[in-house]
Amino acid sequence: MPPSKAKDGSATGASPGPNRASRHSLLPAADQHLADAARHVSRRPEGDKPGPSRVDAHDLHAIDADVPAAVGRFLDRILAERTAQAAALDPVFAHDLAERVARFTLDGGKRTRAQFLWWASRACGGEARVAEAALRVGVALELIQTCALVHDDVMDGSRLRRGRLALHADVEAQYGENAPPRQGRRFGEATAILAGDLALAWADDVLADTGFAADTGCRVRGLWSAMRTEMVAGQYLDIQGQTTSSRSLARAIRAACLKSALYSVERPLALGAALAGADAATTAALCSAGRCVGIAFQLRDDLRDIFGSTRPTGKPSGGDIRSGKPTYLIAVAWARATATDDHHALSILDGSLGCADLSEDGLAAVRNVLVTTGAQEAVEARIDRLVARGMRHLDTAELEPDGRRRLRELLYSAAGPPPARRRSFGSPGTADVMPVPLRSTAGAEGVSR
Repeated sequence: MPPSKAKDGSATGASPGPNRASRHSLLPAADQHLADAARHVSRRPEGDKPGPSRVDAHDLHAIDADVPAAVGRFLDRILAERTAQAAALDPVFAHDLAERVARFTLDGGKRTRAQFLWWASRACGGEARVAEAALRVGVALELIQTCALVHDDVMDGSRLRRGRLALHADVEAQYGENAPPRQGRRFGEATAILAGDLALAWADDVLADTGFAADTGCRVRGLWSAMRTEMVAGQYLDIQGQTTSSRSLARAIRAACLKSALYSVERPLALGAALAGADAATTAALCSAGRCVGIAFQLRDDLRDIFGSTRPTGKPSGGDIRSGKPTYLIAVAWARATATDDHHALSILDGSLGCADLSEDGLAAVRNVLVTTGAQEAVEARIDRLVARGMRHLDTAELEPDGRRRLRELLYSAAGPPPARRRSFGSPGTADVMPVPLRSTAGAEGVSR
């Protein structure tokens, strides 16, 4: 993606090609053995699928020390191969599309999904024999995440991603002098759709090119297929609810489960368990923990969108309100205002949701409604319960101690610390906004957030 406000790329002209030196500078130098293993992968003869035992025990501990860097190193080499193949097809296609997909993916976030996969595998007893397969499936998860985010930005009309231009906006900026504004927007969106498709194709290719034992391959491919369909279903429910102005609590949770919980937490955990050959009971416990925390993850994101100054994506707050997204937070506020005949609150929600040019004062009024109806507190309480339940499920699984500890840390991290709670007094335009003490989202163990 691009520079000014996207994941990568140039906002003013043709985006530069992937910078090999800068990519490697993002990765610690401690994994020399892993780097050698990755080079070995890239030199395999055509048609030689990566086997399940290419990483040795020394590499395993290096990966444990920095999973995102290990996944990034494999990702870097696989994407270098893909962009080289694209350049052989056509240099413009490679420059405008393939390299943007590569930059977007390489400049991604914390590799959280790949970390869930890796530590589920390790917690279930996965050793060096499955390490390379776990890293490669982690790479595939990063690519499918690129597909989801690029398409999501087009559907939401979001021009920012992680504080820089979204991919479609970057393409529009690159060709801005050569096309009228409307045509330039359509071209940028069409390019982003193709970029997402390319990322998805590459993700499937990486999975197809990974060697598994026969029974493991069957399980992994079944989970992968289910996850892709669930992602599409969740995204559809999201935009369908937006279009129909849905205020259903059940539909909001269903969309959150399909769009985020399964894809972000539960399926990566299940994939890791499958790679390690975990039994049905262990896999079920991990999946239950993942689903609970995955829903909490989405509910936390909904709170951050309106109560945070900016989102982790670099987008300004209030995007869900302005686009009219049918979040659980809004559904709770609506239900509570309806139950108490709070016509003032209902009027504010009605007039603000889906209002693309909603002012900061208007957003402050919505925040006040979420506080005064008790919706914010109710969602925080549900996050607490979900995290606690997720940890109880995790405790029932037969896991390696270190892997269990790392999974617990990841699950708590996914649920996220609560944003500073804010309570407004007076009119939204002149409100005194006072911080409210944070309540722990500790879950079962009382861990401070």
